[in-house]
Amino acid sequence: MKFAYRFSNLLGTVYRRGNLNFTRDGNSVISPVGNRVTVFDLKNNKSNTLPLTTRYNVKCVGLSPDGRLAIIVDEGGNALLVSLVCRSVLHRFHFKGSVHSVSFSPDGRKFVITKGNIAQMYHAPGKKREFNAFVLDKTYFGPYDETTHIDWTDDSRCFAVGSKDMSTWVFGAERWDNLIYYALGGHKDAIVACFFESNSLDLYTLSQDGALCVWQCDTPPEGLRLKAPTGWKADLLQREEEEEEEEEERETTIRGKATPASEEQQGKVKYSRLAKYFFNKEGDFNNLTAAAYHKKIHLLVTGFASGIFHLHELPEFNLIHSLSISDQRIESVAINSSGDWIALGCSGLGQLLVWEWQSESYVLKQQGHFNSMVSLAYSPDGQYIVTGGDDGKVKVWNTLSGFCFITFTEHSSGVTGVTFTATGYVIVTSSMDGTVRAFDLHRYRNFRTFTSPRPTQFSCVAVDSSGEIVCAGAQDSFEIFIWSMQTGRLLEVLSGHEGPISGLCFNPMKSILASASWDKTVRLWDMVDSWRTTETLALTSDALAVTYRPDGAELAVATLNAQITFWDPENAVQTGSIEGRHDLKTGRKELDKITAKHSAKGKAFTTLCYSADGQSVLAGGMSKFVCIYHVREQILRKKFEISCNLSLDAMEEFLNRRKMTEFGNLALIDQDAGEENGVAIPLPGVRKGRCWAATTTEGLLIYSLDTQMLFDPFELDTSVTPGRIRAALRQRDFTRAILMAVRLNEKKLLQETLESVPWDEIDVISSSLPELYVEKVLEFLASSFEVSRHLEFYLIWTQRLLMAHGQKLKSRAGKLLPAVQFLQKSIQRHLDDVSKLCDWNRYNIQYALAVSKQRGMKRPSEPLGSEEEADASEDEDSLHLLGGGHGDGDDGDTLLV
Repeated sequence: MKFAYRFSNLLGTVYRRGNLNFTRDGNSVISPVGNRVTVFDLKNNKSNTLPLTTRYNVKCVGLSPDGRLAIIVDEGGNALLVSLVCRSVLHRFHFKGSVHSVSFSPDGRKFVITKGNIAQMYHAPGKKREFNAFVLDKTYFGPYDETTHIDWTDDSRCFAVGSKDMSTWVFGAERWDNLIYYALGGHKDAIVACFFESNSLDLYTLSQDGALCVWQCDTPPEGLRLKAPTGWKADLLQREEEEEEEEEERETTIRGKATPASEEQQGKVKYSRLAKYFFNKEGDFNNLTAAAYHKKIHLLVTGFASGIFHLHELPEFNLIHSLSISDQRIESVAINSSGDWIALGCSGLGQLLVWEWQSESYVLKQQGHFNSMVSLAYSPDGQYIVTGGDDGKVKVWNTLSGFCFITFTEHSSGVTGVTFTATGYVIVTSSMDGTVRAFDLHRYRNFRTFTSPRPTQFSCVAVDSSGEIVCAGAQDSFEIFIWSMQTGRLLEVLSGHEGPISGLCFNPMKSILASASWDKTVRLWDMVDSWRTTETLALTSDALAVTYRPDGAELAVATLNAQITFWDPENAVQTGSIEGRHDLKTGRKELDKITAKHSAKGKAFTTLCYSADGQSVLAGGMSKFVCIYHVREQILRKKFEISCNLSLDAMEEFLNRRKMTEFGNLALIDQDAGEENGVAIPLPGVRKGRCWAATTTEGLLIYSLDTQMLFDPFELDTSVTPGRIRAALRQRDFTRAILMAVRLNEKKLLQETLESVPWDEIDVISSSLPELYVEKVLEFLASSFEVSRHLEFYLIWTQRLLMAHGQKLKSRAGKLLPAVQFLQKSIQRHLDDVSKLCDWNRYNIQYALAVSKQRGMKRPSEPLGSEEEADASEDEDSLHLLGGGHGDGDDGDTLLV
């Protein structure tokens, strides 16, 4: 078995910090999430995380005007040039300093970054291959403090830069003769944003204290004149003066003056302040934190530290709308190209909102866990993931769209465990608040609450295969509580452990419960025999996690000494062990007194999960790695690095010597006391065969099998070529063509071969396929359901294959389980979409028939014997009435029923 897992998507976190951007068509939002970037497709209701990472948290993102390129800059000044078309990194660059903002010119030829108290203009990368994609053109000096914001004129001739020194500067992209660079004042606090008016040099500036200044320019953009060339003597003198003043930055440095002399301003571009407005009322003080301006419709959107945002029409400053989204600071604001949608990012809550201001409704409202996610569980069909966090919230995520569609907030303390029942429609959670709750995914409600006779804190939860028995382990009383799902009654309290219960797991095939405890034992309880302890497995260290193999014939236990031991539960015999201490490879925190090598001695795996075929076990813990071990051979098969984000602590093995001074470690100085930078305490959970997920400090990471870029032929020889496959199709030898296409294992060629088979011959060809090739075809069909429109054709293939080979495939159920689950997930998604559409059409037809009968649409001259014909005509009229409707499915397909 080959492990070609790759990062697939990031769930659980929708926004961290940085600026939001809309794509060129205005249908998608690009959001920075830690050191990754996620694209939310609002039209198709999907989210996708780009397969790239930066070294530190992303600080700013700049999009090219054509929407094909993006410049992503992290907190350390490292930049990535990314193609949004092929979703790959084209170039890497370091700006040698922290960059606050980046912006492309409207013509796409230049881009400007603000760094420190300067602005630098670069030649934008073109469509041709270049050795260095970022070429510095000019460096602009002027502000005395850190620069904060950039905005370009529509013709790309000038750009404005705001600064924390309360001034705004207008610079020219070219050397304009009648434009001198000086500071525009009028504010009493740092500049948050500055915007040019459409096709004009008129300017709006906004400061942090909630003040807006309107500046009028006496010169239109067409009135800017390029510097005329002078004689060679003047050039020589000017060059000598420049060389004397600055020898290092020749011809690329432009300096402005805060207060130029009056004679220098004669005949030059002048700005005058027309008006000054204030967002805050008298006596109120609310910091303005973000702003965006749509030039075509003159709409200004401002966000504040209190969670309020305002909509104003400029230049009259008319208030259109005001709304509070939370009590946390609004970090970023963006407006789409049509001006209909407004994106708002709140870093304190990890919240991302898209608001349609004209209809006053939400297009998107997503929020991750406020604190760390500590537990997760896949639904049996793999379509949903439930997560529990320290914030007491339980969230359910759709793995296809990447969105959270329901949040349960009934728990009053941190959630410690989550699980699905076998049906997939009930979620059971345990919490430190002393309750175990059951949630219904049909009605989205908490329908059962299980409690103990005396208050206790629950550390784990498990449900048996029938869904009737719920059990939870106590952290303080060392007991296991058993409840009935139907009645909610407490059935039994199991005693015997001498330490906190760390894990519970039911045998999938029998009514046996395994409980792991810190008392260095794992106990097996028989539900049929009055919960009697059948076996007690003695361990060498405290047990942290326990899980059964899918067939119930093996038990895996993770202990505090970083070992994974395997047991035969029937005979209570240890069958193997894995030493995982060297694979954890933890980093050193900045305040640690010991090295990473010594601190790794106290680390261990805290969660375990078998693969669907039972051949491998996934293990994760207090480390940035998730390991996959082969159970029988007891060797490491693959190790995944969950994160390389250096903004998190303990990501590097050695301390940064630059932070060590004679007075101690600079990390002891809390420079970002008001910011939430997070600490790397990942508690990964893992699950399933074709894809697996892990809860980490970064969010909920999903890894799936890479089926696109991997060439993995099956029993290939020199006689199998695409030409011979197509020749067999022309000869109508479909069975031989399918066998060769499966052996070559090229997805497009296999698709072409299967779709060439007439539907009435599928039954015969399915029966003639060898059993070994049926599994490969089923895997292809499962992946095709995700993207293909030939739904009925592939359903016929699936049905015929399972009918013809079902009994033989059942004998290899263990190995085929990942493919069958993948197939079930794909078919179930289509069933949900089509059933919703059918219900919508059926209800509308019933409504139309009821309305027609109420209005008496029957003709009085019709004979009494034609009632059936009249009803048929009514049905036909109703279908014609509803035939033009479109289904509002997630994938936007239109189905007529």
